[in-house]
Formats: sequence, structure tokens, C-alpha cells
Amino acid sequence: MRAIPLTVTALAAALLLTACNGGGSKSESKNSSACEIGGVSVQIGSASVAPKAGDTGEIPVSITNQSKPCTLDHFAGVVLNAGGTKADVPTLKGAKAQKLKLAKGDSASFTIGYVRGKAGDKTGVDAKTVTISLPGSPGARSFPWSYGPVAAQAGGSGPDASVSAFQQVGD
Repeated sequence: MRAIPLTVTALAAALLLTACNGGGSKSESKNSSACEIGGVSVQIGSASVAPKAGDTGEIPVSITNQSKPCTLDHFAGVVLNAGGTKADVPTLKGAKAQKLKLAKGDSASFTIGYVRGKAGDKTGVDAKTVTISLPGSPGARSFPWSYGPVAAQAGGSGPDASVSAFQQVGD
């Protein structure tokens, strides 16, 4: 009779430990929530502007966490807005997203690369603003686009532009 209560006790202890482990991962997921656009400062840095049609330009975008610790897990969403038309900017071919955890005050950056188009070209995007969103966050912020028209990709399947992966800034 003594063996049965010990077996039951061991089984109950194993189930209890399993339940504790599951609870631990739930609290971890709460602490690793997505960064929200309202909880970060976003700055578009000094660009390497494409001076004429066919040239490439790069626009660095910095994000600094201003609130509780959060996670960037995937790519930023970038949309070029030209009046009533919108064009999603695809991720850079071959780029691999990395999961970055940002404590309050930590920063990350990514780059928007583009090929300048010809003024008045109907196949390109004569962008007036760029809208940036963070992965896993519903909000977005718009900024003026002063880098000229963006050329169309070969085949006309969107703008000839790309978004790089997030990189940790600093230590």
C-alpha cells in the first residue's frame, strides 16, 4: 500500500512541475511583447539620396524604445504614399530577420533602399510620404518623403525599393 501513495505523489509532483514550466513561458511571452509604434521614437536619418533617375539611395531609420522592454521580431512595414496610391516596399532579397529585444533606451535601425525614378513616369511611385509600422504592432507613423520619385521594379510589380532587417544599435 505504501508504494501506491508514493507513485501518486511522484506523479502529482511531475504534473505540478510541468504546470509551473508552462506558467513560466506565459510570463516570458508577456515580457517579450512586440514594440509598439507609440512606445518608440522613430527618426529618419541623413539619407544617401539618389541624385538622378537610375541612381540608388539609402535612408536609415532609427527606432529608440521609450517605454517598457519590447521585441522586434520580423521586418518593419514600409509603405510609399503618392496621393491616393499606396505601394508596399518589399523586404531586401536574402535578408534574414533577427529577433531583437529592446530595453528602455535601446535602439535599432533598418534601411530603406530605393532606385530613383523619372519625374512624371506613370510606372514608378511619386511618393509624398512614407508610412512605417513595426512588426506585431497595429499602429503606424507617416513621414514626409523628400527623396524624389521611386522607379518601378522590372515587370512593374511594385516599387524598386527594399527594407533591410533590423540591426541593434550600440552595445
